[in-house]
Parts: sequence; structure tokens; C-alpha cells
Amino acid sequence: MKLDILAIGAHPDDVELGCSATIAKEVAQGKKVGIIDLTRGELGTRGSVETREEESARASEILGLAFRTNMEFKDAFFRNDQFHQIELIKMIRQYKPDIVLCNAVDDRHIDHGKASKLVSDACFLSGLLKINTRFEDDGDWQDPWRPKQVYHYIQWKNLEPDFVVDVSGFMDKKMQAVLAYKTQFYDAGSTEPETPISSKNFTDSIYYRARDLGRLIGVEFAEGFTVERYVGVESLFDLK
Repeated sequence: MKLDILAIGAHPDDVELGCSATIAKEVAQGKKVGIIDLTRGELGTRGSVETREEESARASEILGLAFRTNMEFKDAFFRNDQFHQIELIKMIRQYKPDIVLCNAVDDRHIDHGKASKLVSDACFLSGLLKINTRFEDDGDWQDPWRPKQVYHYIQWKNLEPDFVVDVSGFMDKKMQAVLAYKTQFYDAGSTEPETPISSKNFTDSIYYRARDLGRLIGVEFAEGFTVERYVGVESLFDLK
């Protein structure tokens, strides 16, 4: 199965928080979108591996994903090294995405910036002919594949986006997907420890960031991304 877009996050819920309104919009327009979670979020303060799996499955249904899997790398301790790069290269070559969306280049959680660089490096290396991989041990040798674009969504820090996507009409879908992770976010009745993302203020911030980015381009809601190289357009009229 070839994907139009592959979104990758260090933890289950990273993609939902960062760019799920954009994903919902692309799915509604007929694009095939998949998500790869690098870890199971096993070191998270709230919930468990089992609840996170259930929650990510629910979020995937809400977003209408074509594919989702978990690499089961070690939460907090995965590295940008040959082993992890090769494992991601296998996935990139298997699903051949045109666009890859991945973690913020710099963020509060150390896994986010680390995952950002790992994914970016794997996308480049995946295009090299002399790196030999098989998706399965007894499978065929894979052909090289390099995504056309790698874009980084924005997470905890208010990074300045290089471009924004109008997601008006898709914020409700995003919030449904985010709040599918009910162990992670604000719940007045929860007895679990408080975390930076479990406050009502954080949940509210998902809306007001999207609304503010939308305000800046004259729409209701928007999501922002940073780029690794210039975004090219064929005409000035392609820009809103």
C-alpha cells in the first residue's frame, strides 16, 4: 500500500496534537494517510501501555487512517543511530509516502527533537541505492524511496511556522482524536498525577493556538509547520 502522507510521532498522541486536523482534511479529500508511533509511551506518567494502545486505535478510527503501527522503540532512550534509522527506512520504503510529517525540531520533551532528526535522517538515507533492506527477513529487497517533502509539526513550544494549513471545519475532528487519549488529558474526575498536558489550560491551548494561526491568515483555524528547505510554488497565485 502506497501512502500519500506518513505522519510519525515519538509517542502515541504526538501526531494527534500536532497535525491531526490537517490529516483529517487530507483524508476527507481522498488521501491515504498512515501514522507510525516510534514508542509506546511506556514512561508516561498517566495511563499505561495498554490504555495508550486502546486510545491510539480509537483515534485512528476517528481520523480514518489507512494504516497505523508502533515501532516499539524505547521511550526516552531510543537513539538516532544505524539500528533505528534502518528500521524506519524499511517502513518508508514499504509505504512510499510522498510527504512525511514528523515531530517539532525543538521542544520541551527531549524525545520530540530527537525523533525529528531521526525521521529526517531516515527519509534521506531511504533514498540511497546502496543501503539494502528487506521489510521482512525472508522478503524481497526493497527499492530506494525518498519522500518528496518532510514537514515538522509544532508541539509544546510556540515555534514560528514556515507555512500554515487552513483546517477550518476540521478542529472538532482533531479534538475528538486528541481526547480519545482520555488518560492523558484534562479530566476533572481523574485521580492520576497532574502533568503539563493534563491541565484544562493545555486542552484549551489546542484551540487558541489553531484559532490564532487562523486569525493570521484570515480563516477560522490553522495548523503550522516548519520546513527543511524552501517551499516552492509555480505561481504567486498559489499563495493565499
